[in-house]
Amino acid sequence: MAHGDQMNHSGKPKEGRKTFFRLLSYLACDKSLLFVIGFLIIIGIVTSLLGSYMIRPIINDYIIPGDYNGLVRILLILGGIYLVGVVAVYIQYILLNKIGQRTVTRMRTDLFGKMEHLPIKYFDTHQHGDLMSRYTNDIDRISDALTDSLSDILSSALTLIGIFCLMLYISPILTLVVLITVPVMFLFARLIVSRSRRYFKAQQESLGNINGYIEEMISGQKVIKVFGHEEKVEADFDIQNRDLRDKSLKAQFYSGLMMPVMQNLNTLNYVIITIVGALLAIYRGFDVGGLAAFLQYSRQFGRPINELASLYNNIQAAFAGAERIFQIIDEAPEEADIPDAVELKGIKGDVEMKNVVFGYKPEKTILKGVSMHALPGCKIALVGATGAGKTTILNLLPRFFDIREGEITIDGHPINRVTRNSLRQSMAIVLQDTHLFTGTVRENIRFGRLEATDEEVMEAAKLTAAHSFIKRLPHGYDTLLENDGANLSQGQRQLLNIARAAVADPSILLLDEATSNIDTRSEILIQKGLDKLMEGRTSLIIAHRLSTIRNADLILVLEQGQIIEQGSHDELIRLKGKYFTLNQEQFNPH
Repeated sequence: MAHGDQMNHSGKPKEGRKTFFRLLSYLACDKSLLFVIGFLIIIGIVTSLLGSYMIRPIINDYIIPGDYNGLVRILLILGGIYLVGVVAVYIQYILLNKIGQRTVTRMRTDLFGKMEHLPIKYFDTHQHGDLMSRYTNDIDRISDALTDSLSDILSSALTLIGIFCLMLYISPILTLVVLITVPVMFLFARLIVSRSRRYFKAQQESLGNINGYIEEMISGQKVIKVFGHEEKVEADFDIQNRDLRDKSLKAQFYSGLMMPVMQNLNTLNYVIITIVGALLAIYRGFDVGGLAAFLQYSRQFGRPINELASLYNNIQAAFAGAERIFQIIDEAPEEADIPDAVELKGIKGDVEMKNVVFGYKPEKTILKGVSMHALPGCKIALVGATGAGKTTILNLLPRFFDIREGEITIDGHPINRVTRNSLRQSMAIVLQDTHLFTGTVRENIRFGRLEATDEEVMEAAKLTAAHSFIKRLPHGYDTLLENDGANLSQGQRQLLNIARAAVADPSILLLDEATSNIDTRSEILIQKGLDKLMEGRTSLIIAHRLSTIRNADLILVLEQGQIIEQGSHDELIRLKGKYFTLNQEQFNPH
């Protein structure tokens, strides 16, 4: 995990300061707008403070002497001052909303860009719902803080300074009284902050976990219902829901203490100033207008602190969300190509594995010295029990994972010395689990090669027996698919996936149980299409249905990460070993 997850004993994120400056770096991309916003904030503060100060001359020079005309005149001036302030604040919030949305757009772009360069292993070890939560909940928290809280924080801080200077100008003695209570306010604020920060981080993590759980349960509804586990799922959800509730309550409780504590301290401060100011007016000749203005400032002096307290929820949630986003951005991407990596061009499809050793985890080895050689245009089938290492071999060829020992070559080039992009472009893979994107049938097939023409898309569909059912769809190739092609059967979805591989026109074809979800009639049709597709291409096939690989040039039988038998179908049948047993179990189960 990124450093942002580390906590010290007080519960404060060690990378809090780093997170703050990284957020500033995103804002800094709009420096010119920030300067304009800063200028408008200053105008708003100056007009507010000046308006409050004018209470002094209004009382002393116009109300007490009874100058009605002068009072009207100065009230008009006061109204003009406040109008300028209102306009400045209005423009300020428009610009701030603009800069806030630009900032979160850049963060979202960086987050998505980084996701596209993360290794497959990352997605295998992280809940998809939690990743989605970072795009939605965490980004929204930052957006709220930037658009609603940023200017308020700056305005409150500058207002605090301005009010202090004016109070000092009006009465140093009363200012000293105010300063006595300020350290008490900050002491309470610090105590509350230290307690609540860790709960906000825990709240965001719990929110990501519950989103991940919900996403899994939505996608697995059929399994839940067929086994009658609704009550168990509800009970598990209730546990996670209560965990989120408890962490949210703690976060909100501590942050909620801030406002009432500050308001009460501010009220106490106001009472003390009123008493001391009255005594100064009686015994030291302090002017009534000055006392009224100072009391106004003392009330305003507590307001920025109260505002900072009320903004604390947004600020802490934004920081917790930013840390979670930066965790992904800081994740190590796929290893970069070596400096002298070569581009694979015009390859023939000679694939060789030499004593390959691999395991997804250091403590567990899956492949134990696997060697094989597929000549150009050769059709090789991998068979064996679940967990034997068949799919792992297919994952290693496009370098979804890197091997520990041994070597894999394409046309004599070690795959770790060629560019990943050119390596993967030379292959097409069809998995057992289908995936279709939101878009038309045509767009989904064309995803295999974006520059493919409509005619090439149709030819690929005809080749893989998909054309006939596509024609029967409401809008043919322009039929819109949503929710992973939920309006198609599983077999039809797989046919589109195979058509996508066909339009890519690869030199090497990888099929991981590609026909396992297709009915027998469709399998016969698609097998003819696959035979045409595999002509002249090096093909590696994983199939549980041994009938689909009888015509393979070479069949490799794997067991516990090792090749225990190899040969053609007839040769392995005559051998009467593991393959013969598997064949008998499928075709002569009795």
